[in-house]
Amino acid sequence: MVPAGALFGTDGIRGRANAEPLTPETAVCLGRAAVQLLGARTTRGRIVLGRDTRLSGDMLLSALAAGICSAGADALLVGVLPTPAIAYLTRTLRADAGVVISASHNSFADNGIKFFGAGGFKLSDAAEAEIEATVRCGAAAAPRPTAADVGAMSPVPDAEQRYQALLRGILPPGRGLAGLKVVIDCAHGAAYRVGPALLEQLGARVTGIGISPNGTNINEGQGAMHPQPLQEAVRAAQADFGLALDGDADRAIFVDAAGAVVDGDEILAMMAVEMLAQGTLRKGTVVATVMSNLGLELALRAHGARLVRTPVGDRAVVEEMQRHGYNLGGEQSGHLVFLDHSTTGDGLVAGLKVASLLLERQRPLSELKRVMTKFPQLLVNVPVERRVDLEGVTALQQTLQPIRASLNDRGRVLVRYSGTEPLVRVMVEAEDEARMRAYAEEIAAVIRQELGGTER
Repeated sequence: MVPAGALFGTDGIRGRANAEPLTPETAVCLGRAAVQLLGARTTRGRIVLGRDTRLSGDMLLSALAAGICSAGADALLVGVLPTPAIAYLTRTLRADAGVVISASHNSFADNGIKFFGAGGFKLSDAAEAEIEATVRCGAAAAPRPTAADVGAMSPVPDAEQRYQALLRGILPPGRGLAGLKVVIDCAHGAAYRVGPALLEQLGARVTGIGISPNGTNINEGQGAMHPQPLQEAVRAAQADFGLALDGDADRAIFVDAAGAVVDGDEILAMMAVEMLAQGTLRKGTVVATVMSNLGLELALRAHGARLVRTPVGDRAVVEEMQRHGYNLGGEQSGHLVFLDHSTTGDGLVAGLKVASLLLERQRPLSELKRVMTKFPQLLVNVPVERRVDLEGVTALQQTLQPIRASLNDRGRVLVRYSGTEPLVRVMVEAEDEARMRAYAEEIAAVIRQELGGTER
């Protein structure tokens, strides 16, 4: 039985594999609910299913497929592929929905379930709430056909080739990656095969690390969350740049030839300036979250573009892009969304965009990233014993007002509750690091005094 409380979090369902809500029993109900609520655009519904390399992936995927077939739809099995590949295949195979079994950057003992609608976009909060309500009622209202009307599981043998075709189409006609030396770290995750193969097909000299999944080593000391192995490999190979993906390859962190990390904000700045020059940055706007560095905002302003901020989460970024017709957005953490090519963050799309830019400009990544100067940024987590409206905490607001006034437009303060833990997150940016730390501690001290808890 599904326990009380929210089933869906900020990015689908996530938790310990084989413990509620990520049990085979709940997965069967989710499959049935998805068929009932996401509808069928054809006589017989079809849902794309893919996963990353976690040991528990087969268990959950099989249960989801059973639920889908039980409700009279077909499960299209695409195997181990990145999350954005499932989004793409859902749309191009004209399926009713897509489901990814992945816990992204979490350790192998966790897993998750993410849904995409027919257009390849993540489901809205309202759609997820409807699925959750149906699951909690036992998915009893879903159809239960018999005989020839029961659904079937069908492999999609060319799924990887279809996704590669999308990626190859990102480069200008006739252009490959000949002359580039690249190191790619796939975190022993979903892109372990398709990532290195694609770069090699395009003519790059490729060194692959994190490409030997065994079911339990996904994200283990590798990938976007752990760039140190990539930094060492780039320097050892004397590569032009390195690309680190996370377990489901929807985010990317880069490393320049000297081994320095280049984060999502810096990539957004580089790509925005290039797209402005080409006249392809829609409405001269980039979408990022409240956590993106102030340096990104100032760099865009200096080139005549603007930054629109959203709450944390790549889904919030994509929804804002859809709402207003923007085509570039992302997060500091490496979720980079090129909406002309993909409906969600895609680490390989980002990698190809950066590689193409290096070849086009004939300049190293270390120079291209200088379009943006990062402000020192500090994040302090303050545990709290109670949760109240922060706007109504007088002592906190009296502390924030003069700090914000002193920073003016050369710094930033963000104070918000964590979405998953009993914490208040205090983020301060300022040109002077000592000043930044003093402000962060001053704010944290007031929160501790007013709401209880100790700093983490």
